[in-house]
Amino acid sequence: MAEAEWLSARGNLDPVITSGWNEKNFDDKLYYRQFQGKLQIPISRFGVDFVTGYENSDGTFLNPEYSTGTNGLWNAGVEVDVLQGLIVNERRIALDQARIFQDLAENERQIMLNQLLYEASIQYLQWQQFDAFRITLIENLELAINYLENTKQSFLNGEKTAMDTLEANILFQDASISLQKNEALLLKARQQLENFLWFNDMPVTLQPDTQPETSGNGLFVQSINLDNERAVVNNPIILAADNKITQNEIEQRLKREKLKPKFKIKYNPLLATSDAGLSPTFSAADFKWGFDFSFPLLLRSERADVQRGAIKIQELVLDRENKRNELENKLDATLQQQEILAGQLQLLQENVAGYRLLLEGENEKFRLGESSVFLLNKRQEKYIDGQLKLIELRLKLERERLNYLYYSNQLLIK
Repeated sequence: MAEAEWLSARGNLDPVITSGWNEKNFDDKLYYRQFQGKLQIPISRFGVDFVTGYENSDGTFLNPEYSTGTNGLWNAGVEVDVLQGLIVNERRIALDQARIFQDLAENERQIMLNQLLYEASIQYLQWQQFDAFRITLIENLELAINYLENTKQSFLNGEKTAMDTLEANILFQDASISLQKNEALLLKARQQLENFLWFNDMPVTLQPDTQPETSGNGLFVQSINLDNERAVVNNPIILAADNKITQNEIEQRLKREKLKPKFKIKYNPLLATSDAGLSPTFSAADFKWGFDFSFPLLLRSERADVQRGAIKIQELVLDRENKRNELENKLDATLQQQEILAGQLQLLQENVAGYRLLLEGENEKFRLGESSVFLLNKRQEKYIDGQLKLIELRLKLERERLNYLYYSNQLLIK
């Protein structure tokens, strides 16, 4: 799109050729025949054009001012916008805006790529979380199966009651249901992740045995507290906002230019051709010149355009400052969240280690007949819940690291 915009802007400097033929025949008479051809070449981005052309007119009732002689008349000269349009004009503004559009397109492309990778990474973390849950819930099911088998054996030996066996079986069923629910969520997360997988413009799917990285291994580099102000200034969201402001400021220059009068001077030396040959002859006394002048007396439309343009620029500036403020706040917030989550993670790891020791101790007491399935279930429930919370907390920390990379424009490796 940016390349097309640049090509369109350069088209304002393209030479333009025009021609026209008018002829009238009536009552076996040639009233008039007129031919005009013109080539207009913009000399530069300024309001100066080189103009050349050829005229040939004939006829019984031809207006004398259009008479050119038998061989026609050549002309070559310039047209200059002296006031409005000399320095600032549509062709120059279009080129300047198209150049800014190149930067804007690149920044918007960067924004889209950042967003795409961010969403894919979020979905990957979701898949990773449910896969880690699956491992923990399998352990939970294995423990429940082991307790159920031990309780059955103790019941047959007369050491446990039927109620203990029923309770152990309910624990086993709960563990099975939890694992099945997680399997459904894991499948959904896997399918949603596959929406981001493409190769040679074709969607691809994960192999059945493909597994994510272990949740304990950090995917993203630990965030470094950089200069947030510098990170915000270089963010493509802010750069794109700057581009839009610049584009409107360039357009505002053209609107202010229209407050000037239009005054165009045209000068064209005339070159006639003789009957002896086709070579044109030049005489300083043969020329056409003129000027066009116009100026709206009240300038209400032009002044309104300038006012609207100023308001639009002000809106864009305020919008940019709002985006900058939001990014700074998000960067500060995610750094603080990382610090808080890192502290919570340390505490939860110690708690899970303690829950495991309590479970192992309760399991030993149960084996010796000094505990019950109820107490064992509570110890196991605390341990498994702690494991699941630990996985979730690790991935929350990973997400905050991802957020920092996203907000500071460090997600894509350049």
